Amino acid sequence: MTNVTDNPAAGRYELIEQGQTAYADYRRENGRLYIDYVFSPVPLRGQGTSDRLMRGVRADARDRGEEIVPICGYAATWLKRHPE
Repeated sequence: MTNVTDNPAAGRYELIEQGQTAYADYRRENGRLYIDYVFSPVPLRGQGTSDRLMRGVRADARDRGEEIVPICGYAATWLKRHPE
């Protein structure tokens, strides 16, 4: 289980691994969660950090009954690869 947290004050979901923070910037409008940008620090890249982050984002969106609208290319590709 990953520890993805919603940081509404910053408008982003965060995942801390190895002392580094990966995040997904978002905005909420009319029952939709717009993912504007997904970032993973260089030391975490290639280790599945962004995947774990997006899994947490999707789980939270489902719990809230929100539709995810990917603006970020990574988020769009991830959602296409993980339609479940």
